[in-house]
Amino acid sequence: MKLEFHHINYVSEDVDRLHNFYTEVLGLDDIPIQTFPRSEVTDQRGYAGKIKFATDGKMQMHLAEKNLQVAFKNGEVINPVERGHIAFRTDDIVAFKAMLEAKGIPYSDYGTAFAKEWHQVFFHDPEGNVIEVHQAVA
Repeated sequence: MKLEFHHINYVSEDVDRLHNFYTEVLGLDDIPIQTFPRSEVTDQRGYAGKIKFATDGKMQMHLAEKNLQVAFKNGEVINPVERGHIAFRTDDIVAFKAMLEAKGIPYSDYGTAFAKEWHQVFFHDPEGNVIEVHQAVA
């Protein structure tokens, strides 16, 4: 099971302002939203908040509209768009979840509720920071 850094997620009540800062002030490149296929949003699943993306060519920034109800809506405990999170990509999400379970680390398994092409799980580090690990799915 391999992990690699993938993105940093910041949340904001003004995603455009935040995106403009990272692209116009810091010079990061915009990533078109069309490259991030979103899952269908229902009353019980998903996230309909505004999102934008930026990159330095290696690492991505995902800038998402703050939503304090996402965990409740999806029947999960951890809310990845309350304060933001750091994300890693794995090549084996099943093995990663088994490792979390073996170590007694609780997690929220959102599956593909947010992104059609990623299976995402979220958990906390010892300081309460939210961490995402996802695997690309076909």
